[in-house]
Amino acid sequence: MQFQQLRAFREVAAELSFTRAAKNLHYAQSTVTAQVKNLEEDVGTELFDRSRRQLSLTEAGARLLPHAERIIEIAEAARREVALATQQAQRPRGHRGRPAPRRTLL
Repeated sequence: MQFQQLRAFREVAAELSFTRAAKNLHYAQSTVTAQVKNLEEDVGTELFDRSRRQLSLTEAGARLLPHAERIIEIAEAARREVALATQQAQRPRGHRGRPAPRRTLL
């Protein structure tokens, strides 16, 4: 199970369309289809019912979706924390590790 597969799965589940999901993710439709297919192979079952005119989640897909959403939320929170730490590390430091006072030019 890979992160990009989960993102593709979540987006297809939200849109109920591989085409719209691909557009939202800025991927080719074939890429999104392949990511979902690979995820289905990883979990050993189909996640979408493709037999009807309208795409829908299978029971397995419905059960996976909240987990995929949490994994994505945790990963995004981790990225934000790392970015914040990076920004703080790049600030000039003054005495005793405190941020240097901002200086204004008159």
